[in-house]
Amino acid sequence: MNIFQRNTLTMALLIILATGCAAAPERRDHPSFDSNYEAQRKVAGGAHAGWLFARSVYENPVNRPVSHVTSLASLALKSAGGAFRRAAIGVVQMPALGVDIPALGFAEPMDLDAFEQELDAVTGTRRSSGRIKFLVDGDEYFCRLTTAIDNAKESVDIRTYIFDNDDYAVEIADRLKARSEDIRVRVMLDGLGNMMAIQADPATMPVEHRAPLAMHTYIRDDSDIKVRKITNPWLTGDHTKTTIIDKQIAFVGGMNIGREYRYDWHDLMMEVSGPVVDQLQHESDKTWARAGIFGDFANFVEFLKGKKQHAVDGGYPIRMLQTKSFDSDIHKAQILAIQSAQRYIVIENPYFSDDRTIYELAKARQRGVDIRVIIPSAGNHGALNASNKVTVNTLLKYGIRVYEYPGMSHVKAAVFDGWASVGSANLDKLSLKINKELNLATSDPETIQALLAQVFIPDLMMSREINSPVPVTLFAHLAEIVVDEVL
Repeated sequence: MNIFQRNTLTMALLIILATGCAAAPERRDHPSFDSNYEAQRKVAGGAHAGWLFARSVYENPVNRPVSHVTSLASLALKSAGGAFRRAAIGVVQMPALGVDIPALGFAEPMDLDAFEQELDAVTGTRRSSGRIKFLVDGDEYFCRLTTAIDNAKESVDIRTYIFDNDDYAVEIADRLKARSEDIRVRVMLDGLGNMMAIQADPATMPVEHRAPLAMHTYIRDDSDIKVRKITNPWLTGDHTKTTIIDKQIAFVGGMNIGREYRYDWHDLMMEVSGPVVDQLQHESDKTWARAGIFGDFANFVEFLKGKKQHAVDGGYPIRMLQTKSFDSDIHKAQILAIQSAQRYIVIENPYFSDDRTIYELAKARQRGVDIRVIIPSAGNHGALNASNKVTVNTLLKYGIRVYEYPGMSHVKAAVFDGWASVGSANLDKLSLKINKELNLATSDPETIQALLAQVFIPDLMMSREINSPVPVTLFAHLAEIVVDEVL
């Protein structure tokens, strides 16, 4: 199989996996149904796929040669190494643990100062400072976001995986268009992520809504907004979600821009202030530069400029963690946190398939750590939903308590003995090894208590604990294999 065929096959598989189980309102029996419009959407989707493929295969090697080569090398290395590691875990390491479940140890929590110093060495990152406020669900986040956009005096910089084309996303786009008359507005969206998202309508979307055929074009038309599609070398994605207002306030977390995040799903964002925003702005500026026509060269120039100081000083230590080519800070930090935890671990994540994480959690439970995991009862992705069932049974087998959140929870957060990691990263191969991701981590006691009080305690209380193994079909086992290798 040549490179062209392999890329085509991979793209087709990703599109099928991502959109095959998405809900869409029934339009055919509705008076407003327009078959010509639906046909236009399908043609536009095909055109987007062709454009994305051509850009990934022919443009990236020319103006982003470093990104192109490093993405391929990193993908090959992590995929090969990951397959070997998964085989070792499944065949040797997990069976060696045994299934005798010890009582909870109630040991003293880990030494957070020593842990933070070890993180310095393991990840190569350093702590900045700032303050975090948690915004739970669409009501809190989007009300705060729109207020911040309306009050912006200088700039709005959006970097998102998906800027959907549903009615609410169009409303946000129109608000940004109005603001672009007075301030600088830049929007970056991931080419692959957005292409897949705009082909699947949320079930709650008003049936009469006419979605724009190309959201990046809609945002740019009749406005002064600058829009760039983040490219996808070797079909890797940028799953990061940050919005930065006036280089002073940043919104970071798991929410894209669309109706599901505003109305339908349980989700989490952070409002961040302080010097860590300067780091976030620098990452946003580099990504913007790389997405432009000068690609890697512009990214290098932006890197040489360095981080500028705009945000107001103050706050407590906050660490920015990322997943990039050859650099999986989020994965390394969370594995170290699991290995270091002595008292408790709580995790909420919609997509949970990373074998290394599951193995380390099983080891932690064997030394008496109280571990609780929350997953959604109604996920949005068929293959990952099926894979989650295999994960649930494995966790239960090794004494880890699993809870099922009612509906779709898109929250990506964890606390390990008083150290928290929150952001865009799922617990799967794409987020921990392949795509670009961004989490923020801290061990500030008040922030940890706020996260527990606002997210974990309410979610545990309203979730149903799974006390016995769930039925797993042959499809679920096959999906788990595919998810391990592809997603």
